[in-house]
Amino acid sequence: MQKPDSIIFDMDGTLWDAVDTYTSSWNIVFKELGIDKAIQRDELAKMVGWEGKKVHETLMPDFDDEKRQAIYAKVNELRKELLPKNGGVLYDGVKDGLKDLAGKYKLYIVSNCAKGIIRLFIDWAGINEHIIDEIAYGTNYMPKHHNIKMLIERHNLQHPVYVGDTEGDAEQSRLAGIPFIFMSYGFGETNDHDLRFDSFTDFTQYFIKL
Repeated sequence: MQKPDSIIFDMDGTLWDAVDTYTSSWNIVFKELGIDKAIQRDELAKMVGWEGKKVHETLMPDFDDEKRQAIYAKVNELRKELLPKNGGVLYDGVKDGLKDLAGKYKLYIVSNCAKGIIRLFIDWAGINEHIIDEIAYGTNYMPKHHNIKMLIERHNLQHPVYVGDTEGDAEQSRLAGIPFIFMSYGFGETNDHDLRFDSFTDFTQYFIKL
């Protein structure tokens, strides 16, 4: 793997864990709408990183797409209220690591989340000065590899890498034509990676020394 000039991060499972807040947002809306359904954390954690449409079909199989979209719009609006207050769990070493890495690399975020969620995360975590740009699935409803390539073209990145925590992240990195760095502490598993790290601190130390 060639020495990178930039690092593009996944968000959920790579930089933080906000599954408890995500779960609450679904369950509150279901209750408000009189839908007899309750989602468990473990159930939702398995879907972290999926494109929105697949999540909606899995969580709401009894509804048509129009109904799913209407429900999710309510979930997302509530999520925008909950995240600034409840946040999530920032993984050990992320805040200091991003600060150190930003002195050597250009840093970005591409995530399969709703529009506006990455920005809420950045503000909550206090990392705005370290992240140059971000693209969410909800911005254009395109797959992650498309958005990775769009970010690469937008900023003329020469040797980027993608950092994530799932098999899907690995697949999308390959489709985008860039190396994949696997963070094993997240929500998924994969053997398809160029490098693997068990903590964000180990990842930071490796790339600072590179």
